[in-house]
Parts: sequence; structure tokens; C-alpha cells
Amino acid sequence: MDLFSKKNRILLKELIKTDFKLRYQGSVIGYLWSILKPMMMFAIMYLVFIRFLRLGGDVPHFAVALLLANVVWSFFSEATSMGMVSIVTRGDLLRKLSFSKHIIVLSAICGAMINFGINLIVVLLFSVINGAVTSWRAIFAIPLFLELFVLAFGIALILATLFVKFRDMNQIWEVFMQAGMYATPIIYPISFVSNQSLLAAKVIMLNPLAQIIQDLRYILIDPANTPIWKMSNHIWYIAIPYILPFVIFAIGLAIFNRSAKRFAEII
Repeated sequence: MDLFSKKNRILLKELIKTDFKLRYQGSVIGYLWSILKPMMMFAIMYLVFIRFLRLGGDVPHFAVALLLANVVWSFFSEATSMGMVSIVTRGDLLRKLSFSKHIIVLSAICGAMINFGINLIVVLLFSVINGAVTSWRAIFAIPLFLELFVLAFGIALILATLFVKFRDMNQIWEVFMQAGMYATPIIYPISFVSNQSLLAAKVIMLNPLAQIIQDLRYILIDPANTPIWKMSNHIWYIAIPYILPFVIFAIGLAIFNRSAKRFAEII
């Protein structure tokens, strides 16, 4: 996988630019949707789960925590969904040029990362307004962003490979994402689950997305948000969600490499 050759770097850059321009082509407010969409989702969640259901009352600045989790989930959803269909939608390119097929999936992930970066700025601004001042610990968010990127890329590689053969994967993944959203501490704090069942909370935190969200909340918003390494003293339990993204990426890369040569024929 020679992603760093000059030809592949140029192609990656052009694909990212083209995808970003086409995404909002014909839209009245254009690129502003990259900010408005997660903000609208946050507004709905805030009214339902914080104002009416009173979730997160024991967690300081939970409104900011909700927005941050929503932004992380939106990135993961966009990256994996766009990555899944990327090979099929670029079928004409596969038949015309010889290049590393990973570039197509990577361009979808990078496009989602642009939106993610814009939304993070909104989160930080909202955090300051809300009084949740970020400390020097914010530097530890960088490895978590890398972990999130690797996880999304690995899953996108698997989904892209499957989607070439099975177009039903789109609907299946959509259902899976809906279920996953409620199984991840986004609209509720992990303390809400641990107060009911510590075992259930520990199982939920094995999900790398749950671990990433809680770690980011702890680092960027308030230490009252419990990360996985404060829930147990067992090193192997704590290590599982941190290792899983890289295992998934290795599996995804192996599956993608094995099938990549036949993509143009199947499409």
C-alpha cells in the first residue's frame, strides 16, 4: 500500500477537494451545513434528553459533553458511510487509472475529518461560553483523534469491500449505527449506566467509540467524566478498547488488499 507516492498524494488531494465541493453543490447555504447539521442534532438532543428527561444532571457541563459526543459520532458515521460506498461511486476511476485503491477510501475519511475539525472548533467555542475551560490536558486529545481515525478507516475498508459485492450493506450498516448510537454514552453519561449496573457500564466501555468519547470528555471538558482507566484496575481490560481500533484496521487492510484487484471487474 504505497499511499505516500507522489501520484497517490496528488490523487488523494484532488479527490478530497472534489468530494468536498460536490457535497454541498446546489445547496443554498453550502458549507455552513457542515456546522448546522450537528448543531441541529445537538439542539434536539439537548431539549429531549437534558431539559425534559434530565439526563446528565450529575455531570458538570453535560451540554458540552453531549455536543462533543455528537460531533465524534457524526464523524464516525459520515466516515464509515462515505467510505463504504466510495469504491462503487468511483468505479469509473478504477477502470481508467492504475493506483492504490486505498486512496479512494482514505479520501472519504479525510473529507469527514475536515467537517470534524470545523465542528471541533464549534465545540471549543461552546465550551468556553459554557465555562468549561480546557486545561493543558487537551494535548492528550491528539492520540485519541488518531485512534478515532484508525478505527473509522479500518471499518470503512471492511465495509467498502463488502459493499462492492453486497449492496444491502448500506441498509444493514444504517440499522447498526442506529443501535450503536444508543449503546454508546452519547445522549447519557456513563455514570447513568454505572449507577444501575457497574458490569453493564464496563461492557459498554469496551467499545472503542465509548472509550474515545469518555476520554475526550475527561480531557477537554471536566474530570467528572469517568474514563475507562478509572473504572477498573485490570490492565488488560483497560487496554482492550485502545488496541481494538488497530486490530480492526489490520483486519480491514487484509480484507481490502485481498479483494482490491477484482474491484474493477465486479463493479
